[in-house]
Amino acid sequence: MKATVLFSGGLDSTTCLAIAVKKYGAENVTALSIYYGQKHDKEIRAAKEIAAFYGVKQRFLDLTAIFAGSDCSLLRGNDAEIPKESYADQLSQTDGKPVSTYVPFRNGLFLASAASAAISDGSSVIYYGAHSDDAAGNAYPDCSEEFNNAMSKAIFTGSGEQLRVEAPFVGLTKADVVRIGTELKAPYKMTWSCYEGGEKPCGKCGTCRDRAAAFAANGIPDPLISEGV
Repeated sequence: MKATVLFSGGLDSTTCLAIAVKKYGAENVTALSIYYGQKHDKEIRAAKEIAAFYGVKQRFLDLTAIFAGSDCSLLRGNDAEIPKESYADQLSQTDGKPVSTYVPFRNGLFLASAASAAISDGSSVIYYGAHSDDAAGNAYPDCSEEFNNAMSKAIFTGSGEQLRVEAPFVGLTKADVVRIGTELKAPYKMTWSCYEGGEKPCGKCGTCRDRAAAFAANGIPDPLISEGV
């Protein structure tokens, strides 16, 4: 069996890659990395290094044009500043809408694209790293269990029951992800999670805050911070 992993180079997708490699072997895993118009390429650069570390095949896809006109603060062409607050604080100002770093239906588009690529590559499963913390409060609705169940069913049916979706963390927290990845010796020092593209993580954006809390909950330092970038 072969597996395709939606692979950004961040902590969650790296943990998914570690799971897939352990289960199927590096020779049977493809990392699919997608550029969607991000303001920086730090995650993509990290993805290349980590894919090389594991020795997996890597494919790239550019979906930038689809998000043209989006008001997402992560995307090039949008002058909005990336919030330096927790997701909870951001959600208190959104009137029930997702946070400004929500890329419109990104996981839906990524999974649909991955399904086409996976079938072409002969994969029978797609892995992606959605977890419950991101879905909380409707911050990222395309990380929820309801969304995952719907997309999983659509992909399984639409592929002629050739392809299934695995979201191993969808009912777990980011702290759980760190625990699992640490047990698998995932190369977290090589990952990039920050929404900014500086030399070092900003430590203030929503994803930096969540990452720090996840490592703290496990009682271990984040190697990206403790050992330098």
